[in-house]
Amino acid sequence: MISSLPKAELHLHLEGAVLPSTLLEIQQSHGVFNTVGEVERLYKYRDFTGFLLAFKAITEHLRTPADYELIAYRLMQQLGENHVLHAEVYVSVGVCLWRKQDFPPIFEALERGRERGERDFGISLLWIFDAVRHFGPEAAQRVAELAVRYRDRNVVGYGIGGDERRAAPELFRDTYAYAGSHGLRLTAHAGETTGPESIWGALNLGAERIGHGLSAAQDGELLEVLAQRQVPIEICITSNLRTGCCASLDEHPVRLCFDRGLMVTLNTDDPALFNTTLNNEYSLAQKAYGFSDDHLRELARNSFEASFLSADKKLAFLNLFDDAASTP
Repeated sequence: MISSLPKAELHLHLEGAVLPSTLLEIQQSHGVFNTVGEVERLYKYRDFTGFLLAFKAITEHLRTPADYELIAYRLMQQLGENHVLHAEVYVSVGVCLWRKQDFPPIFEALERGRERGERDFGISLLWIFDAVRHFGPEAAQRVAELAVRYRDRNVVGYGIGGDERRAAPELFRDTYAYAGSHGLRLTAHAGETTGPESIWGALNLGAERIGHGLSAAQDGELLEVLAQRQVPIEICITSNLRTGCCASLDEHPVRLCFDRGLMVTLNTDDPALFNTTLNNEYSLAQKAYGFSDDHLRELARNSFEASFLSADKKLAFLNLFDDAASTP
């Protein structure tokens, strides 16, 4: 049932989806001939800080627009294999600017990859421009300005990722106000490595979806607010375990959040770095937390409901989902 269930994915980093085989291909195109083992070592880490460094190491090999076109296309191929019909994908624009890359040609390449993927795999994809919070508010503002610039070209949203411990959401109040006033949808990583105060802060910024939201389970009032407002929570179970943000399967709050009425969605975050797929995340939720087939259908429907699609496109996907989910 899981493999055939139509799904959307809402918390997915483009650069974190680059498989070692694709990175090896990219390196070879640059005249760097590493072994498979040398490439795979880039994907090794022990904790959240190590994960951020591994992510950074992978991005250092993405040098040309052609590299970005390739990884966008390969991502859509992977999504198709998991019966993902729609995805909203974070692009680490903050990293591109930090590396002083010429972003406009990169964006054109991303769009070429997206267009090819849509044609070949029938997948809908929108971009979310991601700022690195620990680079500071000025750098985040530059990312927001680029998101506004490309808003009419499949860039639907703006968000902040990176290390919550080093930059509280309050630092980005003006940037979020700017992005929202220009019609961008707003999301934020929050409550992944810090307490519920980070999630409250993200809500105060106007974030419409919360990335991770683990620490919401520590605050009963926050759980009530999230449930009442139906603020979608982008849960990434394997990610939280692999980075050490959650110590064990037993301690993960995904079932608590679901049972308390929050709008939970399942996501992979950085599937290549966590060696997972969206089908795996659904299977893990069922095996580890007792989600029934009906529960999984609810989670999958949530993924479309929580999307930043226009109202007419969202309705079309929901109708398609309902037809498929009701078929024996």
